[in-house]
Amino acid sequence: MTIEFGVFDHLDNDHLPMNEFYEARLKVVELYDRFGFHAYHIAEHHATTLGMAPSPNVFLAAVAQRTKQLHFGPMVYALPLYHPLRLAEEICMLDQLSNGRAEIGFGRGSSPTEISYFGVDAGNTEAIFNDYLPRILNSIETGVMHCPDQPEPYRDVILKVSSIQKPTPRVWYGVHTPESADRAARRGWHTVNLDLDYEARECNETFRRVWSEAQGARPLPLMGLGRFVVVAGTDEEALAIARRAYPHWHAGFTHLFRRLGSMMRHPRPDTWDKLSDQGKGVAGSPATVAAFLKRQLMTSQCNYCVAQFAFGDQSLAELQESATLFSQRVMPQLRGLDVLA
Repeated sequence: MTIEFGVFDHLDNDHLPMNEFYEARLKVVELYDRFGFHAYHIAEHHATTLGMAPSPNVFLAAVAQRTKQLHFGPMVYALPLYHPLRLAEEICMLDQLSNGRAEIGFGRGSSPTEISYFGVDAGNTEAIFNDYLPRILNSIETGVMHCPDQPEPYRDVILKVSSIQKPTPRVWYGVHTPESADRAARRGWHTVNLDLDYEARECNETFRRVWSEAQGARPLPLMGLGRFVVVAGTDEEALAIARRAYPHWHAGFTHLFRRLGSMMRHPRPDTWDKLSDQGKGVAGSPATVAAFLKRQLMTSQCNYCVAQFAFGDQSLAELQESATLFSQRVMPQLRGLDVLA
């Protein structure tokens, strides 16, 4: 089973003027395109330095014009913050702008505070998600958005913009439990897991079993494992970068929770060394990074390695070196792994 490679990005920034930040990030994304990564996945956050792409589609429209092969999409749209008709139309626009490279992920929103800022009751997000998602996907597939809350003349809206990919762009789902893996497999979706390697394996075992039952002989989709990654010439150089940059990212990640005194759903350690000890990040030379990711992929049985290169106050030069070393000296060592052996 060939390993594919992707990138996840929060687009966090607390150190650069915004126009400089966006241009630097787009230059790094151009490298991902050139180096053969499959896809670039970005988060959606609001009112925090963690999320400098509060409108993912605006930033991804720029990505579409700066790349040629790279697929891209949100991981994930915070679905309760959208009208389903507008989101369906914008997804189709992105697919057309990129000549069929859009990939889409949906969620309820990881931060109740961010959801509440938009006047949405955080307690209603699951119901909204379950209502909107099938309507959005069905409208992209059929070209008709059904709006049951509208009077009869306005209930069925014909979309005048369609997707290139049929029936829809590839759909992604964040998996944390065997139950969520079951749901994704039955719906034929691709997955990303950020948990410990053995926890991801438990999810993937459920996923493969249900996939076989529900999808028959269809080839397995991408089952991703997300990890923070810093690559430099030596272990010492990479560790210095990671230890310096990570607290900036963590400050953005925890900003709203600290400000309002609320609890986090998925907490993260406050130092790089603690994150690394959990096996959720690696900083080192190409040999160190390749050995770490090989162990992680083999244990988790994931066939999609998703690296979060950009976080904190890393410079453009540091990010370019990390992505270059990863593509040239890490990817070749991992691509042929048989994670199901």
